[in-house]
Amino acid sequence: MVVLIKQAKIVDPASPKHGEEMDVLIRDGRIEQIDTGLAPPKGATLIDEAGTCLSAGWMDIGAQPGDPGFEHREDLQTLGRTAAAGGFTALAVAPNTFPCVDSKSQVQYLLHNSREALVELYPIGAVSAHCEGKDLTEMLDMRQAGAVAFSDGALAIQHGGLMMRALLYVKAFDGIVLNLPFDRSIAVDGQMHEGYISTVLGLKGIPSMAEELMAIRDISLAAYTGSRVLIHGISAAETVELIRAAKARGEQVFASTPALNLALDDRRLEGFDSLCKVLPPLRSAADREALLQGLADGTIDLVVSNHVPLEEEAKSLEFPYADFGAIGLETVYPILQTHLGDRLSVERIVELLAVRPRQLLGLPAPAIEVGAPANLTLFQPDATWTYEQRHILSRSANTPLIGTTFRGRVLAVVNRGQLSIRQE
Repeated sequence: MVVLIKQAKIVDPASPKHGEEMDVLIRDGRIEQIDTGLAPPKGATLIDEAGTCLSAGWMDIGAQPGDPGFEHREDLQTLGRTAAAGGFTALAVAPNTFPCVDSKSQVQYLLHNSREALVELYPIGAVSAHCEGKDLTEMLDMRQAGAVAFSDGALAIQHGGLMMRALLYVKAFDGIVLNLPFDRSIAVDGQMHEGYISTVLGLKGIPSMAEELMAIRDISLAAYTGSRVLIHGISAAETVELIRAAKARGEQVFASTPALNLALDDRRLEGFDSLCKVLPPLRSAADREALLQGLADGTIDLVVSNHVPLEEEAKSLEFPYADFGAIGLETVYPILQTHLGDRLSVERIVELLAVRPRQLLGLPAPAIEVGAPANLTLFQPDATWTYEQRHILSRSANTPLIGTTFRGRVLAVVNRGQLSIRQE
């Protein structure tokens, strides 16, 4: 494979070429030249689009795979295609498959079956056996097999003692536990954010307190154990304040938020649209603004896809019976650029998508230098486009964003000697 990228602005503060418009020649999976005025070699694929930026390949740590057990929702091939279309060259994937990723063999299964794919998969191992929240898994075994973090995914770790033991366990190898702040005993049977809209609609609400109390618990446990925790998928203004205060105290507490919660609030549920039924729930406009501000000031470390593919039969139901979840890999960057492009620099957006996820997981960021493996994302911050059904490459189509016009478009990704160009 030979690819020539013409006049792309390099976005990589670690590179001496940062901020410059350069030509980049890739041959056999490695960066061969970075210069100006390069002529395309015979047979090369030429990418020459005005307004293109080039960064290290992006990474998401919020996607739910369907394999094994739910391949009708998403198999590894469609997951990879969807991720590439969203600009991602690496995914750290949740353990909530069937069987769940709670053993060395399940970690090896994911690594083996994705070893030649353009998009790298990094398993997140379960904290508890079968993600049931009772007994700790053999996390060290999974770590040695290739698990990069530990979580019970969407099920959330309800038992405080289990969470404390997990944090103590991973401290031995400087691991990190990811936990969705969602107290089921408070949120029981909740369908959407508890507030004015839920009252008008007559739907049982999910109080912000269900998130806040779990976040308080996990922040306290991280301080007590001296271990690292990612409060994974925050949605409430109160939680943003808790994270901000914990960081000011110097605690090893980090936070992520789903991209969809930056784009929409609970007013979108006024028509009982089950495509907007997600977890964490879409909260109030004030909560959404707090999330945007938390990203702008560095309180929130990551934006994640919260990609939960579901078949139509799981979503096309009366609202209380529909499952929680929406696909999201293809729209993370457009949401960021559209809703935060005036508050965040391109460098900060790349940090959120390419650098920070790898830092938290202890993975090296891809280098943009001659001789390095080509692991790159090409994107156009000023391009406008409308997200349509034909853009969906997932097996599932559960998204409320069809018909949305975005600013910011992914053009292509390169990794493992493979090129994927987004088709319009």
